[in-house]
Parts: sequence; structure tokens; C-alpha cells
Amino acid sequence: MKFTIAPLGDNSLIIELGLDISREIQQKVKKVSSFFEEKTFDWVIETVPGFTTVAVFYDPLKIQSDTLPYESVCEELKLHLEKLEVEEDSRPRIVEIPVCYGGEFGPDLEEVASHNGLSTEEVIDIHANGEYIVYMIGFAPGFPYIGGMSEKIAAPRRSNPRLKIPAGSVGIAGKQTGVYPIETPGGWQLIGKTPRKLFLPEGETPSLLQAGDQIKFVPISIEEFQRIEEDEK
Repeated sequence: MKFTIAPLGDNSLIIELGLDISREIQQKVKKVSSFFEEKTFDWVIETVPGFTTVAVFYDPLKIQSDTLPYESVCEELKLHLEKLEVEEDSRPRIVEIPVCYGGEFGPDLEEVASHNGLSTEEVIDIHANGEYIVYMIGFAPGFPYIGGMSEKIAAPRRSNPRLKIPAGSVGIAGKQTGVYPIETPGGWQLIGKTPRKLFLPEGETPSLLQAGDQIKFVPISIEEFQRIEEDEK
């Protein structure tokens, strides 16, 4: 596996696995993240996967070496990472996200349609039929950074961000789409809402979605929304 390691701070470093945001690089990020989950280093405090990187935070006081802690960590990681082999994940987990588009749940759907010279039905069809991959979780608890949205429905962020966006809101910003797992301010164009909970603070795994997951958005009616919402309680 090809990679580079560079300092990130006094007690951290960053493993660079590529420059382009792609499925191939995402598989490398996933492999390295899995390595740290399986291999226990008492000096590792935390690892944070990104689009093309994995950041490693370590405790220098737990590193016994004649060299500087950073140099010692680099040497040990290189010995392990160079042996890693990345195999294509032939069976990624597919997670269906039901979405009620438009209306009170998607107040910006018409704006997105108008911006792209499409009907609202065409925007829904294109969005629901995209091939999406979760590249990373971040920004807010359980928030998925998703790749794969068609440029046909890309739209700029709102000039005036909202102070409160309800949890479950599905939005578009530029060439990206995403789902708000918790209530938060934001400037994305809202096109719908899902009744599924993406952030599960009481669960063993607090995020419904994980890096590497494939997402399938499924249009539902408001009646289906209400039924699923009740089941999620």
C-alpha cells in the first residue's frame, strides 16, 4: 500500500493515502481504520478517518524509544502499513434511507428544480436513483459525507442559512447531498426528510451509517413517513 506520513501537531500525525476522493482511496482509508481497530497500540489515543487520510493522535509519554516520539511512531507504523493489502469490498453494506420529498419537509425542492431547469418530479427521480457512497462521518454526530450525486441537480447553498434545520432533513449543497442527523444550523437546500434516525447515542454504534456504506434513497409518502417515524420511537 502506498502512503505518506506527516506531522499534524505536537502529538499527532496524518497518514495520506491519496489525493483524489474516490472509491479506491476510500477502501484504503477503511483498511487503515480497520487496522487500528484490530491492532492495539497503548500509545494511540484516537484515530480519525477522512476522505483520503487517517489522522492518528498519540500519547508521547507512553512511547519508549531513543528517538523522538514522532519518529518512533512513524517507524512502527511504516512496518505495519507497508504490509497491508487492500481488497475491493465486493459486498458493501446497503442502507435504505426513506425520504418524503417536498412540502414542509423539502421547502427548497422547487428552488433546486428551478435552478436546474427541471421539474420537482425530475429532481426527486434523479436524487432517488443516484449511486451513493458514504466516504466519512463528521461535522456533526452521525453526519455522512456522501459522494455520487448527479450534477444535474446540484445547487448553491442558501444565501441566508437557517438557524435550525430539523434532524432527518435531506439537503443539497453544491454537488453534494447529505442528511442532517441532529437539529443544527445550516445552509443546505432542503429537498426532503427521512423518519430514520441517523444518530443513535444510546446504541453500541452511535452512527447508523459508516464509511463505505452504500445509500439508497427511497421516496415515500407522508403517511409512510408518519408510520416509520412512529416505529423509530
